[in-house]
Amino acid sequence: MIGSATLIECLEHPDIEGVLVVGRRSCGVQDERVREVLHEDFLDLSSIADLFQGHDALLFCLGVSAAGMSEEEYTRITDGFTMAAAKAFFGASPDGTFCYISGEGADSTESSRVMWARVRGRLENKLLALDHGPVWIFRPGFVQPTKGVRSATTLYDMIYRVSRPLFPLLNRLIPDRVTASDRLGLALVRTARSGAPANYLHNREINALAAAERVELAGR
Repeated sequence: MIGSATLIECLEHPDIEGVLVVGRRSCGVQDERVREVLHEDFLDLSSIADLFQGHDALLFCLGVSAAGMSEEEYTRITDGFTMAAAKAFFGASPDGTFCYISGEGADSTESSRVMWARVRGRLENKLLALDHGPVWIFRPGFVQPTKGVRSATTLYDMIYRVSRPLFPLLNRLIPDRVTASDRLGLALVRTARSGAPANYLHNREINALAAAERVELAGR
């Protein structure tokens, strides 16, 4: 869901010259600025690492729910896939920017009793310790899909559909607790271009970054 939303914002942004999309299946987007590469083994990106050369940023939006997964399997995907991508990207573009989508509640002390929070927090620390940079950690909370984007997880998609009529109210009552997929995508683009005020970016900062980018674009 977040990857689709981010791709939309990239292609709507006047400063994005090109996007390399790496996935297991086609994103279905036909645009002259998009180069798509299908790859099976996300633990080993060595065969496509050269493609990262010349790219300014990697927006890592791949993620999986921890529901029903063991800590070993969740770590293999969440930590293994992300670190493989970060090392491949920085190996080809050492001065590039890496933006990682984590989640609200991730525990950087690595001591949480909640498995996914502990695994995500450990991964965040590993990313920030890389001798490259910069690395930005996005910790969105509730993200309402917009612009036709849908979650690939059936349960989440149902929740988003039910909550959609309530989103305007939630956005007014608790603006720092909620965001939208287009805001998150635009905040990723702005951070890749101009940086952010802190390494950890929650809904408040995500919304502010998106708003600032919209103001800048409107003033051109």
